Amino acid sequence: MPADLPAPDADRADLGQRLRADCGRCVGLCCVALPFAASADFAIDKPGGVPCPNLRADFRCGIHDRLRENGFRGCTVFDCRGAGQRVSQETFAGRDWRDDAETARQMFAVLPVVQHLHELMGHLLESLGRPQAAALHPELGQALERLDALAAGDATSLLSLDRGAVQGEVGDLLLRVSTTVREAAAPGGEDHRGADLLGADLRRARLTGASLRGALLVAARLDGADLRWADLVGADLRDADLSGADLSGVLFLTQSQLDAARGDASTVLPDGLTQPRHWQV
Repeated sequence: MPADLPAPDADRADLGQRLRADCGRCVGLCCVALPFAASADFAIDKPGGVPCPNLRADFRCGIHDRLRENGFRGCTVFDCRGAGQRVSQETFAGRDWRDDAETARQMFAVLPVVQHLHELMGHLLESLGRPQAAALHPELGQALERLDALAAGDATSLLSLDRGAVQGEVGDLLLRVSTTVREAAAPGGEDHRGADLLGADLRRARLTGASLRGALLVAARLDGADLRWADLVGADLRDADLSGADLSGVLFLTQSQLDAARGDASTVLPDGLTQPRHWQV
């Protein structure tokens, strides 16, 4: 496929599947590599590199079906975006971190690098599905192929990757997509980039086409809000109330962000995302 053309629909569907976590093909990396801090999200303190006590020998979680009830809400909203199985099966060819300390150290260090690349790839893939950004599709396709190639590298190349430079380059492209889409679909949206809206009362607020990139919306009241075509990349939605909110057409909202929020059956979700099981119905 020429580099200046976006991926065909079949290729995008395949890539989209690869960007979904498949715990059955992972060696429990997130349960070991990541640290926990005792809080509302985790019942215990756990240093990075130390297995969670709930991790079984077969790399399954012993309390997977009752994580929230046992104080591990943070586990239910974490999404490696398919990095776990890629690192396990591709980067390290199915090796077990329990067999060698150096392998374990490298696997745990590589995981967040690939996760970051996969998160950016997910946003690029979404952008390719935005007809308003058609003029940017060739550039998006090139960026997507480049990131996929980077994620396919060996441990040494991944650990030496300048993540800041990659983030800056792709971030600029995604900002152009956001501006183009919002100006076409909902011009005049408010700019709340990076805003501190902790606990803000935004009930029934008209935020159509707004930029909420990186906004702090923890515990915000967004019930009944009009968020159509808003840009929510990096927005912190933990415990935000989205009951009855309209999220159709929103840009760069992830399932993980949605899982961290609250809502109900009347919340209008964008295509590709599903209602979290813990939401009121």
